Amino acid sequence: MNVTSIKKYFQFTKQQRTGIFILFIIIIVLQLFYLFSDFNVTECKDSKKDEWLALQSEIDAEKNSAKKAKPVIYLFNPNFISDSKGYKLGMSVQEIDRLLAFRKENKFVNSPEEFQKVTGISDSLLNQISPLFKFPDWIHNKENFKREKPEFAVKSFPKKEKIEVLDINQATQEDLMKLYGIGEGLSLRILKQRELLGCFVSMEQMKEVWGLSPEVIAKLNGHFKVVIPSTLKKININDASLKELSQFSYFRYALAKQIVTYRSMNGNFNNIEDLAKIKDFPVEKAKIISLYLEF
Repeated sequence: MNVTSIKKYFQFTKQQRTGIFILFIIIIVLQLFYLFSDFNVTECKDSKKDEWLALQSEIDAEKNSAKKAKPVIYLFNPNFISDSKGYKLGMSVQEIDRLLAFRKENKFVNSPEEFQKVTGISDSLLNQISPLFKFPDWIHNKENFKREKPEFAVKSFPKKEKIEVLDINQATQEDLMKLYGIGEGLSLRILKQRELLGCFVSMEQMKEVWGLSPEVIAKLNGHFKVVIPSTLKKININDASLKELSQFSYFRYALAKQIVTYRSMNGNFNNIEDLAKIKDFPVEKAKIISLYLEF
């Protein structure tokens, strides 16, 4: 290839030369821009992020202070060492079992030496854990404890008035109010219930008096008894009218009507068992009700 053939590649028109010149200028400008520009990304400040970072630093500081803090050592009575406690202290299973067996006999160790004698632990382990032992104060001051016996003054209590067992059907309001727990109101309720029934036939009827607690009922049973008076007028269940039956405290009108209806359809009642067959009859009170009736 001669020089003439190569030269034709470098022959440009005026417009081409102008374009090449402009291209060189653009390249130089881009090179200078790249050289002097800072392409580091500027982080936007976030207030919430700063707060979280500050809080995290406080948490880290607290953790470090907690790690540096010395653990609190609590004293304990070696008589009440459990399996887990003994294991943490470095005792073997056999040593713990010996202590538990000793305690089952209702015995107590009162010194580190006695603890070692019972459990059989080594001297090194005893020296390690004995500073943690705490025995009751009276063990270290037995002599003073024996000397300083509290003097109790013997108090004389007034003797309670002995209440003889009375007939509840003859009891007055004053007799009832002698019992602790029975005031004017409760005593009047008991007397009103007795008047309504004609008399009591069982002390079980005290449970039907509203307001009497089980404790008060127990006291009534200890101080009163039931004596059914011979003057008690019983109700003839086979002859009584609907009005008479409905006035009986344990029947009321609805049950009295059923009794009369049953009686007219099936004949007379022979005993309380026949009467208990009627619907809604209070079977749990049949024994008490039977004492007010005649068959």
